[in-house]
Amino acid sequence: MLKGTREALVTRVQPVSIHGQISLDVSWVDPTDSQGQVSLARIGPESVPANLEAGDHVTLHYMFGAVTSITRPASG
Repeated sequence: MLKGTREALVTRVQPVSIHGQISLDVSWVDPTDSQGQVSLARIGPESVPANLEAGDHVTLHYMFGAVTSITRPASG
């Protein structure tokens, strides 16, 4: 996907330190197929909602096939 969004269900959030720089490994699945393939996005903590945790429904924002930010879906 070049640019766009996708709904996801978070299955795990794991902080990881690389040379002292903290990132988050966010594991997620398609919310319509919770038993499907688990995917991973490594992203900076400034680009995710506060208190993101497993079980949260989120929107993944993509640019050139990589997740650039994660937001909570707008309430309708």
